[in-house]
Amino acid sequence: MQIYYQPIGFIKTDAKEIPRHWTVSDVEGSIIIDERYQKGLRDINVGQDIVVIFHFHKSPEFRKEYLIQKPPHTNKETGVFSTCSPIRPNPIGLSVLKVTDIKGNVIHVKGIDMLDGTPVLDIKPFVKPSSDSK
Repeated sequence: MQIYYQPIGFIKTDAKEIPRHWTVSDVEGSIIIDERYQKGLRDINVGQDIVVIFHFHKSPEFRKEYLIQKPPHTNKETGVFSTCSPIRPNPIGLSVLKVTDIKGNVIHVKGIDMLDGTPVLDIKPFVKPSSDSK
């Protein structure tokens, strides 16, 4: 089975160094959305957290040697599915970013942990679990 995705936009940031994870990032930048999807940005608001699903476009092709990796922050051998490594069988990333502004087809965000030019595959609202749901 083949699965194909087309980016809906891309990341724009001037940052030279990118944190390894959105939970520790203060990096600002923008998500430039293809204008044909602009209407879909309705109801995204300043201050909102959004889930950004993206493609690790700089990752090497996955090989079985990458099933076990040593993340630099732990230096402990770990299975790839227990890491946030960009080297994955399907190089898909997920970050939760804070919306700081939105103008037309451009969402300004904070918390970027992606490189400039990273293709964005989808955006979803970040929904915090209710304490009543347990």
